[in-house]
Amino acid sequence: HGLDRSRSWLGKENGELLALAAERFDVFITVDRNLSFQQNLRALHIAVVILVARGNRFVDLQPLMPMVADALPGLSRGQMIRIGE
Repeated sequence: HGLDRSRSWLGKENGELLALAAERFDVFITVDRNLSFQQNLRALHIAVVILVARGNRFVDLQPLMPMVADALPGLSRGQMIRIGE
């Protein structure tokens, strides 16, 4: 369903956002390459997929989607993977 604006998720810092997402989702997909350095991902109950592409436009990210789809079933909570490197 994406981020629900009524839950006031907009403007949250990464740690807060990940904690909120973990209550509702199994996987958090982001283009924030620094996320793994900013957060203790193992302490969170959500898997994180970091997309590494030339940019964050759809045209840059679309080629990574088949790899994301392949990776999703094998992810565990607290695990972080990078796709596109």
